[in-house]
Amino acid sequence: MKSKILLVDDEPDALEVLGFKLREAGFAPSFAADGAKALAAVRAAPPDLIVLDLMLPAVDGLEVCKILRRDPATAAIPILMLTAKAAEMDRVLGLELGADDYVTKPYSPRELVLRIKKLLTRTKASDDPLAQLRIGGLEIDVPRHQVTVDGAPVTLTATEFKLLEILARRRGRVQTRDRLLQDVWGYDNPIDSRTVDTHMRRLREKLGETASLLETIRGVGYRFTAEK
Repeated sequence: MKSKILLVDDEPDALEVLGFKLREAGFAPSFAADGAKALAAVRAAPPDLIVLDLMLPAVDGLEVCKILRRDPATAAIPILMLTAKAAEMDRVLGLELGADDYVTKPYSPRELVLRIKKLLTRTKASDDPLAQLRIGGLEIDVPRHQVTVDGAPVTLTATEFKLLEILARRRGRVQTRDRLLQDVWGYDNPIDSRTVDTHMRRLREKLGETASLLETIRGVGYRFTAEK
């Protein structure tokens, strides 16, 4: 089945061009011109991924992201946000609220489609029935894309899940921010290490006391502790 992509933007020309490119790439796009319509569309038929412009009338993209992440039914839907080139603060806020990735305007439709494809690969479950990681009270069930701490489910975004899985699999080894940007986000030329730091902060908040397993190596990156 074709992956369903919801495009949220108040610029009709941008929706038309990107919609054409997505159909050409084998996706099934749908459209919303403002935040309220986007929320209604997601609740009526949850998409596989949302491309969300932050500058929207009425309900802006940051508020849309916040609302979606608060609702367990929509919390795990991947969100790729679109931001103005100069709006660094909006980018940081978007990532802190749970966006998985961002693209700055003006952007190449081809680049955006590639980012969408990479983000969707993070949500695909593994076919390996043994792909489960258990470390203390933390359990990462890769086939089901689920995480529990002491038996209690923890809702992670696709990117947070991938970040945790990679760190856990490389337990005891330091992972630089650039390496994580390449392996989790698929960036060929890593330039924005704040993306990693923002996601790590969110991941730690969700893991609670178990976050002590995630060590910060100052000036380098992060490590999943090898200690039991």
